[in-house]
Amino acid sequence: MEKLKNNKFQHVFLYAILAVILFVALYSNVKPETLDVELFTVSDQTIYAPTTVEDKVETQRKEQEAYDAVEDQYVLKKEITEKQVDLISSIFDAIIEVRKEEEIANKSEDATSTLLTPEEKVKRLQEKLTPAISDKISEETFLPLVSTTDDELVLAKDAVVTAVNNIMSKEIPIIQLTEAKKQAVEELGYTSLKADVLKAATELTRFSITPNVVFDKDATEEKRQQAIDNVKVAQIKQGQILVEEDELINREVYRKLGLVGLLDNQQSFKPFLGLGLFIVLILIGVVYYFEKKDSPISKKYNSLLLYCLIFAITILLMKIVSLFQKIDYTHIGYLVPVAMGAMLVKLLLNERLAILTCMIFAICGSVIFNEGVTGSFNFSVGVYYLFGCLAAVLFLGEHNLRSKILQAGLFVAGMNVLVITAIMLIRNGSYSNVEIGSYFIMACASGLVSSVLTIGFMPFFETGFGILSTMKLIELSNPNHPLLRKILTETPGTYHHSVMVANLSESACEAIGANGLLARVGAYYHDIGKTKRPQYFIENQMNIENPHNKLSAQLSKNVIISHVTDGVEMLKKHKMPKEFVDIAEQHHGTSLLKYFYHQAKQSNDSIYEEEFRYPGPKPQTKEIAIISIADSVEAAVRSMSNPTPDKIEKLVRSIISDRLQDHQLDECDLTLKEIDIIAKSFCESLKGIFHSRIEYPELTKKQKVK
Repeated sequence: MEKLKNNKFQHVFLYAILAVILFVALYSNVKPETLDVELFTVSDQTIYAPTTVEDKVETQRKEQEAYDAVEDQYVLKKEITEKQVDLISSIFDAIIEVRKEEEIANKSEDATSTLLTPEEKVKRLQEKLTPAISDKISEETFLPLVSTTDDELVLAKDAVVTAVNNIMSKEIPIIQLTEAKKQAVEELGYTSLKADVLKAATELTRFSITPNVVFDKDATEEKRQQAIDNVKVAQIKQGQILVEEDELINREVYRKLGLVGLLDNQQSFKPFLGLGLFIVLILIGVVYYFEKKDSPISKKYNSLLLYCLIFAITILLMKIVSLFQKIDYTHIGYLVPVAMGAMLVKLLLNERLAILTCMIFAICGSVIFNEGVTGSFNFSVGVYYLFGCLAAVLFLGEHNLRSKILQAGLFVAGMNVLVITAIMLIRNGSYSNVEIGSYFIMACASGLVSSVLTIGFMPFFETGFGILSTMKLIELSNPNHPLLRKILTETPGTYHHSVMVANLSESACEAIGANGLLARVGAYYHDIGKTKRPQYFIENQMNIENPHNKLSAQLSKNVIISHVTDGVEMLKKHKMPKEFVDIAEQHHGTSLLKYFYHQAKQSNDSIYEEEFRYPGPKPQTKEIAIISIADSVEAAVRSMSNPTPDKIEKLVRSIISDRLQDHQLDECDLTLKEIDIIAKSFCESLKGIFHSRIEYPELTKKQKVK
């Protein structure tokens, strides 16, 4: 229990280490930047806005401009026009009235022979008019009107009333009054009035034309409010240039620098809170994978530690390369061999975890290579990393050769070139040949360096963590390996037996989804202990007497059982993978040596079965269980005199049934359905090995002669 608690603590510690790695790597890319600048000094660098903020001062300024740009709103008052028409009519009516009074006076009996002079008529006219009108219209204006003929006067009245009515039917603000009077005078010019009457009519018209609109406060405020509402909120955009290099920092620039927080020495906690949430989301995915995975906790710890190392190395490479952004290599992120991390995780751990890691690397890369804009994301680099890493993982697939890693690097390089091409086309920008060439070179270098680094790191990780990778298995399956050479030269019968067991085991493992390659290579070494006393095993007894004929059953038993312990010692001595040691140790489980047991039983009835059983343990994995069954099946079928498909199947089923009844398969997680599939696989493989052969005539004839 205490050990389990310690292992859990180790897991938590590694998760914490992973969180620290992410925080340290991304800290500088989200940390709010502060500048030591002074007002009215020259900037020594081009400064970009680190975030998007609202510029309230600029917004208010634009709103005020929009407000001031709206002119006062006026409304046409027809009452003013009617009033002015009535006024001009009343003036002419007063003139006509004065003229009629004179006529009446001349016709009356009391009339004197003396007529009124024009000046007297004007005096009488002014008495009839209001002082306001009398004061504003000179006597010279009235003189022609009171002296002219009635027809001329009527004509003048109609002309003036028409002109005033026409002009004032339109809006006449005070600023357009002069223009309106001018239009009225021009309209009068088309009449046939005498010069002096026309002059008088012109003066009356100019007097009558007056502004006919009044200020509409409500309409004006509504228009101005609409203008304010139409003003967009002013913003300082993230990445916007606030001041160019060698440019003066005036008050406006200084205000904007302060607005985006570049002058505030008190760091904002928001970016770090966001970074913390970001790291938590990444860790949730990693924890979910490792804690859900059904494997021993010690193995989980090794896998997690390995993952942390691969992750740290990849992130460190990103961070180191990102430092070159400061010397104008803004797109240097395309050079990072990020696919290396994905390939190592795929080859050493798991494909699903590798795909998750691809997404994590893409997100981290988009933050690390944010081109100097704090807190922003470089989505181009993120997409580039995602496609490159996924291409590496998917290309490797089931490939098991180191040469495939180099091919994967070439495939990643090609994918990188395609992604960069797509990005450039989507941006629709203009690029020089030098820029395009540099992008393609970085893309190719990223893929190739990824494969080279993967090949370079793999031996260290495999050795350091005792990982039995696919490529390690292929290397161990090489017949030139010292132990395999030892089996082949010293125990050729055992070697042939091991190859047969390997073939049977691999087919059966692949049929149920187990690790066929591990079973094959492990089967090559499962009887390595027989090389210590090869002549005591029947497959190696060529033209020699069986040594067991001279030994007691008890001693023979010890010799046979010792090949398990001898094999374990030899494998450990040569530092072979633990999986091979387990196969050698468990492939007989605790099964009974029936032949020697029955032989001993005949001479001594007090012998117990436990004395003639292998020490075990029983098979713990599917692969070892399959090798265990294949070992017995191959030996049994090889001893048959005339194997037929029916006999083979019956024998295979019998051996498996015997293993089940002897409880040899209790500690591995094989299901009955899988056991049935294994039996069918063995039968198919054995039928192919022991198929019927054509009997050649020449050979038959010789046999008959003999």
